[in-house]
Amino acid sequence: MANLVTSLCCVVLAAVVVAYPRNADRIQYGRIGSDVTMQCGSLDNDASVSWKMNGTYVKAQHSLEGPRLILTNVSLNHTGLYTCFQKQDDDKHEAIFLQIGIPPLEPTITCRSNTYPQGFYCSWHQQHSTYINTTFDVEVQHNQRSLEVKKDLFHKNRCHVRFPEVFSSFPYKVNVTAINALGKASATKTFEESTIVKPDPPERVTATPIRFNPRRLEVSWHSPATWPDIDNFPLKYFLRYRPLIREQWQHVELSDTTSHNITDAYAGKEYIIQVAAKDTEIGTWSDWSVAVHATPWIEEPVPVVSTTEVEFHTGITMAETKTSPMPCSNAPQKAEPPVGGAATVITFFSRLLLGMLLLLLM
Repeated sequence: MANLVTSLCCVVLAAVVVAYPRNADRIQYGRIGSDVTMQCGSLDNDASVSWKMNGTYVKAQHSLEGPRLILTNVSLNHTGLYTCFQKQDDDKHEAIFLQIGIPPLEPTITCRSNTYPQGFYCSWHQQHSTYINTTFDVEVQHNQRSLEVKKDLFHKNRCHVRFPEVFSSFPYKVNVTAINALGKASATKTFEESTIVKPDPPERVTATPIRFNPRRLEVSWHSPATWPDIDNFPLKYFLRYRPLIREQWQHVELSDTTSHNITDAYAGKEYIIQVAAKDTEIGTWSDWSVAVHATPWIEEPVPVVSTTEVEFHTGITMAETKTSPMPCSNAPQKAEPPVGGAATVITFFSRLLLGMLLLLLM
């Protein structure tokens, strides 16, 4: 049989913390609703004493029996520093700090592995405050062997345990005992390895509009940093999204990818998007990631110049616009043939010059 070395993790419950006066000689506890008797030191039964609570003489709901003060049906208001005095010399004989509370109830235990296959943690809490300091003894057993339990550095009511082996068929047994000055109570939780695997939510989720695609959004994320071996223990993902104008979610389950293109988004509508993760074989889904918001790509409208703007910049109105003659062209123009008397004179001189030319040639 394996060596049963008990490894305990003791934690102080974060309850109502009452400062313990330095000038108190001892501390005494009382249960809410009960009667509390305080003894003034070792004085004889016939001693005559008086009592003060926090410097004020005790008057209501009490009785004196020699050196004893009896408080009936105590409540939290009875918590305080009680001092007793012998009447003959009025010197303080003893100071007692009385704390009122309740015994612990069976703690509620939850266990989870968000670092599978490295280990798991267990946390616990009381359904109601005990009003006095309460500690917890924790023991974890697997296959008739007690496992080492380490106190969490940041969470008071949490301890961590490493898996002694992976894919074990033996159940784990966690026992938590709550202890305070008024009593103790224990609770036990038994589970199999596969039932407590639950990753943390995916991280760094982003959603980006796709240019020229008014119904698409590109969503990407990263696996949780606490998941130690994503290659050998891959995760699958569950994406949900909806426009803000609707309450109903749309869902997509994905494997072996950390991105997805939404192709059925409403154009121009803002969307809310979240992602969850789960081991591909065992366990349960993580909580949802932090929500991100995104709106699909929207085409920017082409600016339209109004008639008023034209009037402002040009200084004229459409009614004042007139048709202007075509501007003169710099290209050479074909001459029109001369007409009338001018043509007759030109013809006469042409014949005269021709006749003179013939006479010279003869």
